[in-house]
Amino acid sequence: METRLRTLSKACSWQLLGLLTTGLLAYALTGSFAEAGGFALVTAGTGLLCYILHERLWLAVRWGRN
Repeated sequence: METRLRTLSKACSWQLLGLLTTGLLAYALTGSFAEAGGFALVTAGTGLLCYILHERLWLAVRWGRN
């Protein structure tokens, strides 16, 4: 089983990558650092919570394990 700290670390590193790419794409679309940053932070926070929930739920699924 995976520890909660490992799940959180994986989620944070993934979201950091997502934050960067979302921020760059949002800036390309809006031309505003403030709007792009706000959008990126909201989506990163939502994505982090969804990722952690997704990972923890999949730990309960026995299907596909050897």
